Amino acid sequence: MEKLALVKLTVSIKAPLSQVWGSWTSAEHIVNWNFASEDWHCPKAKLELRSGGEFSYHMAAKDGSQAFDFKGEFEEVVPMQMIKFHLDDGRKVQVHFKQMKDHVEIVEEFEAESSHSIEMQRQGWQAILENFKVYTESLSKLHRLHFDVQIEAPAQAVYEIMLAPDTYREWTAAFHPGSYYKGKWEVGETLYFIGPDAEGRESGMVAKVTKAKPREIVGVEMLGMLDKGVEVTEGPEIETWKGAVEEYCFEERDSATTVRVTVDTIGEYKAYFEETWPKALQVLKTICETTK
Repeated sequence: MEKLALVKLTVSIKAPLSQVWGSWTSAEHIVNWNFASEDWHCPKAKLELRSGGEFSYHMAAKDGSQAFDFKGEFEEVVPMQMIKFHLDDGRKVQVHFKQMKDHVEIVEEFEAESSHSIEMQRQGWQAILENFKVYTESLSKLHRLHFDVQIEAPAQAVYEIMLAPDTYREWTAAFHPGSYYKGKWEVGETLYFIGPDAEGRESGMVAKVTKAKPREIVGVEMLGMLDKGVEVTEGPEIETWKGAVEEYCFEERDSATTVRVTVDTIGEYKAYFEETWPKALQVLKTICETTK
């Protein structure tokens, strides 16, 4: 049997390892990067990420002229480290993920087929890796979002209701049921924004209060994360969020108050926050306008 040529490719991704792994192994992400040129796309992807699990990625020209399914079976999966699989034609592929100091290195090796030149295959597979790099790095960039809601209540009342521990739990349940905070809304204080997991362990964000003027504005800057009760302020995962801000401004006019929210988020959660923040502010509005 003829021995197939082995082609080795590398790419460096400036994103947390968890994000890199998620982008590589989740169908919702795969469809956004798995193509070699702009005139192709990957409209469908499905996979069972386990030894013996199958995968199928539908690759198609955007003009409808060509299409094929990139299919195979996973042989070995080591989360956050390595994936080995074979294609339907028997060729083997392995992908290694390595956390470096300030980036994640991906090394991909595949057995070349004989119907196209090795250089052509190398260029095509490398182009897909470069698409992956651009897409995944975009998910880790901070985006500043703005939201507002008008509430028929004085600014002092809105300010107190928005930040009081009990009512804070009510309106932030739109993000995560059971959400709460620990700490004081005073400049220089540390705040913990917590969303307990199914076992009740505390996880969330660690922040420093940078602005606190009652009835006018409060703001925080993110310092790190709370991981199952442990404060983490250093490492690749933290660099993505460090320095992100969240501010609430209160503008009163004719006994009504406009709450303006400014929040930084990474691209992965942008759509989620664009959907959820308006819902949370509507809950806050209802609480404020029905509280006497």
